[in-house]
Amino acid sequence: MSVTVRVPAKVNVQLAVGQARADGYHDLANVFLAVSLYDEVTATPADGLRVTCEGADAGQVPLDGTNLAARAATALAERYGRDPAVHLHIAKDIPVAGGMAGGSADAAGALLACDALWGTGASRAELLELCAELGSDVPFGLVGGAALGTGRGERLVELAVGGEFHWVFAQAGRGLSTPAVYREFDRLAEGREIPEPAAAQPVLDALAKGDPDALAVALANDLQPAALSLCPELSDTLAAGRAAGALAALVSGSGPTTAFLAADARSAAEVAAVLRASGTCREARTASGPAPGATVL
Repeated sequence: MSVTVRVPAKVNVQLAVGQARADGYHDLANVFLAVSLYDEVTATPADGLRVTCEGADAGQVPLDGTNLAARAATALAERYGRDPAVHLHIAKDIPVAGGMAGGSADAAGALLACDALWGTGASRAELLELCAELGSDVPFGLVGGAALGTGRGERLVELAVGGEFHWVFAQAGRGLSTPAVYREFDRLAEGREIPEPAAAQPVLDALAKGDPDALAVALANDLQPAALSLCPELSDTLAAGRAAGALAALVSGSGPTTAFLAADARSAAEVAAVLRASGTCREARTASGPAPGATVL
């Protein structure tokens, strides 16, 4: 038998970043929205731990023990005193190294798939604890919907969403390392007083009302200047999307994927078509949110 779990990508509708901490992380106020671009993780019994991957960017995904999905399977096995003998197959549709938490989503998917396959019976709280140990964005892959992440992003409070939001995601021609973007954030912030990160009430209100026009005004990403510093060509993509009629444009998380909020599904399709023809990105995809978190299929 095998178990397949579907996990969503995320966009940060607000990412407020605080000073670097002693442990190298940053305190965050991270408002996540899960969107309808999905990876699927299939867990099948095997003689040992093995990872395979398919999809457009599969060649960029590590298949050894550094893969977050493999680390998730190992962590669950260690928790329950068993051998992590499982074949994890990842069908990738979330951009790799794109600021949309694809690797983190795969880790959440692997945890849920292995829990079901092995019958470990882990509680949701236990799974979320393991997620938090694996990475800052992993718990949200399990939860989905919309949530405010604090600490380094791993402590979640689920948020109400009053409607559907339509997006376009433009994939850049190259990836960006999240640690490199944070290092650049620190460099750009030298000598500046950085306020404690906090969720902006207009963002929370716009989500609760399902109001894309209000959300467009409130979107914010403190990592955007750092991402643009390392990848200046993203400015052209952002400008092209705005010119095509997007309500708002921003870098998704640490980038380099750029996100465009649209008024409705038709507008999103038009923005995506213009972006594809603009020569400023590798691909443009439409999606909507909120999407459910990790789900056994």
